[in-house]
Amino acid sequence: MTALPPGVAKAFAGQAHWCRSNGAPLTAAVCEAALDACDARSATGRALIAWPGEPRADALALRFAGGCNGLVRAGLAPGLAALYPPMPVPPVPVLAAALRDVLAKSARDAELCRWLEGPPQTNEVARSGVLMPGLMAIAAATGLPLRVFELGCSAGLNLNLDKFGYDLAGVRVGDAASAVQLAPAWTGPPPPVAEVRIAARRGVDLNPLDVADAGVRDRLLAYVWPDQPDRLARARAAIALAQAQPPPIDRGDAAGWTEQHVAPVTGSVAVVYHSIAFQYFPPVTKARIAAHLAGLPAHAEAPVAWLRFEMDDAAAAHLPTLRLTLWRGGAAQDHLLARAHPHGASVAWH
Repeated sequence: MTALPPGVAKAFAGQAHWCRSNGAPLTAAVCEAALDACDARSATGRALIAWPGEPRADALALRFAGGCNGLVRAGLAPGLAALYPPMPVPPVPVLAAALRDVLAKSARDAELCRWLEGPPQTNEVARSGVLMPGLMAIAAATGLPLRVFELGCSAGLNLNLDKFGYDLAGVRVGDAASAVQLAPAWTGPPPPVAEVRIAARRGVDLNPLDVADAGVRDRLLAYVWPDQPDRLARARAAIALAQAQPPPIDRGDAAGWTEQHVAPVTGSVAVVYHSIAFQYFPPVTKARIAAHLAGLPAHAEAPVAWLRFEMDDAAAAHLPTLRLTLWRGGAAQDHLLARAHPHGASVAWH
């Protein structure tokens, strides 16, 4: 039967290596098993073989792994579920056989294939442990409350980041009683100590997710690697918080939305932020956002900030960066604040 094309196979193998090196051996094995289990006999295999985009940039392996986890969580793949945590990680050929059994059932195959249709929307909560010290840097530099605007916010879990608790190199901020507590491993100096006062918040996404919907909650949790229970617990807690205190989220294009909503207001800082999202935006969208922010009239009494935790030069450093551009009248001030683990597990502050 037709094997997966080289580009798809390379993307799955690369994702497997990344998962294994980041404490997710079961998810790594699922990606490797897909290379053996998926071929032209199944709708899922045919979709992978004919994939029209760039498999790595489209996070194709994560779409597949999330779909497998979704079937397991829904009780639709008992044979596969028997190999998932808390069971030990099985050999890859055993996982491949279980996947072939799933794909041989047309209804299950069709369900898994549907997971390939859209990108993962993980809402990785621990990334707030990277973003919050960035907001602290903005608050320390300006002394003003923040009006925050998140691009690519998905379900908006990280729009509630001031309602989480943090231990940042011994600096404790946020809500000590919150069910979401973040303490990334830290190297370098501590972040600037400053109170983050959020005066307003709003987010945008092409496909915003409503956590009031049980199906949406299940989908969000399916994208959390099943061999990382701490991440799963944090996601559940953040989802519960968003259900109780839903942040305002709009459906729309990030560029048009930024142009419509982001403007300086005297006595506050307009803060645009995003995390591992900008890479998925079309080039024209990125250019319009950058041009709009650079063109806003920013003064000391109404600064504008752009905080971005992205894979901008990860090929060289193997870690995404946290960068801040701050306009307070005059030339833009650019700062490399930190490098951090993509899931927020560690922060190297500059």
